Parts: sequence; structure tokens; C-alpha cells
Amino acid sequence: MALPRLDPPARVGDQVFEALHKAIMSGSYPAGHRLRIRDIAAEMGTSVMPVREAIRKLEELGLAESTPNRGAAVKGFTQTELLDVYAVRRLLEQEAATLGAARIDEAGVATMRAELKSLARAVTDEDVVAYLDADERLLTALYTAAGNPVLLETIQVLWQRCRSYKIVGADRELGQGDPEKLLSFQRELIDAASSFDQSRASRLTVGSVEAAMERIRTALPS
Repeated sequence: MALPRLDPPARVGDQVFEALHKAIMSGSYPAGHRLRIRDIAAEMGTSVMPVREAIRKLEELGLAESTPNRGAAVKGFTQTELLDVYAVRRLLEQEAATLGAARIDEAGVATMRAELKSLARAVTDEDVVAYLDADERLLTALYTAAGNPVLLETIQVLWQRCRSYKIVGADRELGQGDPEKLLSFQRELIDAASSFDQSRASRLTVGSVEAAMERIRTALPS
């Protein structure tokens, strides 16, 4: 992914951050990708200071890390670290799904159904990033109904932190999976939400996160 040239009227540090953040979220910069300050500055036509500022913001979000003598890179995880992130996701998303299923309105369910259509298109196109974006928007519609913005924000931060690994996992699933199976969780979750079935929404959410954890154990060396 080529980084864009900067738009002078906007704050340079924010532009650099947005460009790097997009590169990470799209998978163009995978886990372990080196963030070479001078190279980024030259590519974007800026000085090194805005790049350093942007990388600091990425580190604060848990998306980048710096090591002595090597500089900054996109944050990578050991198997244990990634499973810890998913264990917290399981707790938080179970709570958000349970509360959301009890409170979601017709507009929220309609948003979930619309995002299911976006998911189906992404599966057909084998577009990993579009698939993940639509999936997160679908879940956001349900979790927003829980009525706890701090809970939702925390979940979204965790989604970002493990985005590189979600891309790898989704790419593998799209490449070899059954299209109907790839949409079954979301369809069932919508059914649970539309009928205000908190227990089913909770079980489905826990099962989905635990299935992802099992794939991590299989695919990522301990």
C-alpha cells in the first residue's frame, strides 16, 4: 500500500496517523512490519517529527511497539498474549451481546441485516478487509444497544489490537471455507437479537470467540 501525500491544510501528525492506522487495519502493514520513520516521512513528504508523533499514538493504542536498536514495528503477539486478548474479548462481548439482545430496536436489527448483505458480498468477492469491516459493523449495532459506550469502546480497541491476526484468520477461512458457514454465526445472532433471546445471543458470541481462540492455538506456535 502506497502512503498518500499530505494535504497541507490539515494537521500533519493526524494525517500521518490516519495513513498508518489505515495501513495496519487493511493488512497492508501486517504484524511485525517495520515502521521506518525516515522512509515514511520521505514517502509522505513530511519531516520525521509528525511520523514519530503518529507512531507514539499507535503505541498508545497497542498497535505498534518499539524495541531498542530496532525501532518501531506493528505490534505482534505471542500465542499466549493473543489468547489473553481474546479471553478478555469473550468476557466483554458476551456482556455486550446479552445486554444488546435485550434492548435492541427495529432500527438496530435492520442495520444488522444490512451488514449481513455486505458480509455476503465480501464472501463472494473473497474480500477479507470488507468482510471484517462488515462483521464489526454488524456487531457494533448489537453492542451499541447494550447502552454502555465504555464497553463498546473497549471492545473496539481490542478489535483493533488483534486486527492483523483477524485478517490472517479471515483470509484462511475465506480461501477454504463454505460461504454459508462463514455467515451462519451472524445469521443466528440476528435471529437471536430480533427475538430478544439474550441466552442464545450470549451462547453464540462465546462460541464464536472460543472458535477463534481454537484456531489461534492451531495456527500460531506457542
